[in-house]
Amino acid sequence: MAKANTSSVTEFILAGLTDQPELQIPLFFLFLCFYMVTVVGNLGLVTLIGLNSHLHIPMYFFLFNLSFIDFSFSTAIVPKMLTSFISGKNFISYAGCMTQLFFFCFFVFSESFILSAMAYDRYVAICKPLVYTVTMSPQVCLLLLLGVYGMGMFGAMAHSGNIVFLSFCGDNLVNHYMCDIIPLLELSCNSSYVNLLVVFIVVTIGIGVPIVAIFISYGFILSSIFHISSTEGRSKALSTCSSHILAVSLFFGSGAFMYLKPPSILPLDQGKVSSLFYTIVVPMFNPLIYSLRNKDVKFALKKTLDRITLS
Repeated sequence: MAKANTSSVTEFILAGLTDQPELQIPLFFLFLCFYMVTVVGNLGLVTLIGLNSHLHIPMYFFLFNLSFIDFSFSTAIVPKMLTSFISGKNFISYAGCMTQLFFFCFFVFSESFILSAMAYDRYVAICKPLVYTVTMSPQVCLLLLLGVYGMGMFGAMAHSGNIVFLSFCGDNLVNHYMCDIIPLLELSCNSSYVNLLVVFIVVTIGIGVPIVAIFISYGFILSSIFHISSTEGRSKALSTCSSHILAVSLFFGSGAFMYLKPPSILPLDQGKVSSLFYTIVVPMFNPLIYSLRNKDVKFALKKTLDRITLS
């Protein structure tokens, strides 16, 4: 029976984004600003949705959870990344590395499936508006959410289990700014093609299943939109989906580019830059995408600010 962590390595060193000294401080402040925008934007949306009763509908229930996932996802990665810019060597214990990997995978999978749940919500709203409140009842929304976090747990357990039974017996320098799957596999002294195959299969499930669900939902949505006679009606229906389409494109595009290509085609140094999109850029832009283009959120923000100034 395999034993977890039979390695002599008790801690890792995260290489960070770059080894050029002159870039460390500028990058520190740049990504600190990104993180602050991410925290304020996502926690702001969570607060707005929580405080305003007219946003207590399925669409914003899922958006609430997307913002929570983005905030947690970014918090699992960025603070440790910022440390690498201001410290000579960014050490992380073996347990700390496995913990970061677990939560990274959990929130990536959860985001994939919450985006597919949001696509299903838009499908019901546009294609079956008369039965929307029945179809998207609180019980159904809760079941969908349990499925989202259940798949998040599956992805985290599968990837963490794939790594935790490997041995690390020599070099402990992780060529990344976080404990990611591929850099750890390359660092291990007993990983095999089976481990890479497991990564490919699990990532394909985490990306493939939600993408198929999203494409099917939007296939029905587009079919319904083309049957709407008025131009204004078509425009309104499309506008309700535009923010979601943009968020889906950013997240799945960068994720697929990073994980569904062999390491020989995408070297790790390029992979680090690619992973910036879904670990830092996507969580930062999602609240901006959903708030700047959303009248309900703008109204809720104005209402909340008025309430604060009058109190």
